[in-house]
Amino acid sequence: MRYALRRLGFFILTLWIALTLNFLLPRLMPGNPALAMMSKFHGELSPKALNALEILFGVNTKESLLSQYFGYLHQILTGNFGTSLSQYPASVSSVIGSAIWWTFGLVGIATTLAFVLGTGLGIVSAWRRGSKLDSIVPPTFVIVSAIPYFWVAMVLVLIFGLTLHWFPSQGGYYVTTDTPGLNLVFFQDVLNHAFLPAISLLITTIGTWILIMRNTMITTLAEDYVRMARAKGLPNRRIMLDYAARNAILPNLTGFAMSLGFVVSGAILIEYVFNYPGVGYMLLQAVSSEDYPLMQGLFLLITVAVLFAILVADILTAFLDPRTRTAR
Repeated sequence: MRYALRRLGFFILTLWIALTLNFLLPRLMPGNPALAMMSKFHGELSPKALNALEILFGVNTKESLLSQYFGYLHQILTGNFGTSLSQYPASVSSVIGSAIWWTFGLVGIATTLAFVLGTGLGIVSAWRRGSKLDSIVPPTFVIVSAIPYFWVAMVLVLIFGLTLHWFPSQGGYYVTTDTPGLNLVFFQDVLNHAFLPAISLLITTIGTWILIMRNTMITTLAEDYVRMARAKGLPNRRIMLDYAARNAILPNLTGFAMSLGFVVSGAILIEYVFNYPGVGYMLLQAVSSEDYPLMQGLFLLITVAVLFAILVADILTAFLDPRTRTAR
């Protein structure tokens, strides 16, 4: 309990620092969001209109920085992330909400499949060390993992999209539902549009899980308690799963929890290649259009997701391995 409270305190402190930096950085940058927005339309603003836009975007220069900071914290606590400049007058929350489900459908499923398949192959490869499976599978996927995933994505688009026409090619991602959520129509859209991007991510990330699990598993198989289990004549399946894999999987579980945190940030290059309507593609558009409120909302969302994933990984590791609770 004390360990969990310490980690929770670290989480709250880090979150406060992240919120403060998220508030300060856009305000320390040169330029003005209101002027940046109006410059796109080649319009000129009166002082009153400019002041109204600055208040709307939360960068009122007539207020003190401290006053703006407390106002920003109040907005965050109430779930008000401001108004998007590039998709005005839509709120940042609604804009992010329209893309986050697509990112979960793509990166979330691909990350989970890569972890499950990679961990399973790593366990079998280590258990059958020196076999044909161990000689072929880990080196192959490790080499593939070194290939840039956007290059793999373009090759898949060329073969299955432009040549075979099995899946939509670049620029063909027009969805049939405008209300993403937990419904059958949305799932069908995600499956159709996310198959090639998911395969790209799966191919280029599974090798990491295989290599980590295999190496940890080999080290665990040399432990005394595994040798004792062999000496007792326990079934090989039980030794592999209950004795070796159960302890060797701890580093992979920690890495998987942290990977789920980074799911929220999406896969910018993959989403760009496939014109996929996810958070990564939205972040790229926000930066290119100087949409400061949307950038702040996305950066904050990514930071909170990663911090929460680290907190869950720490608590999960402490629960599965009591030795970590006593470590100083």
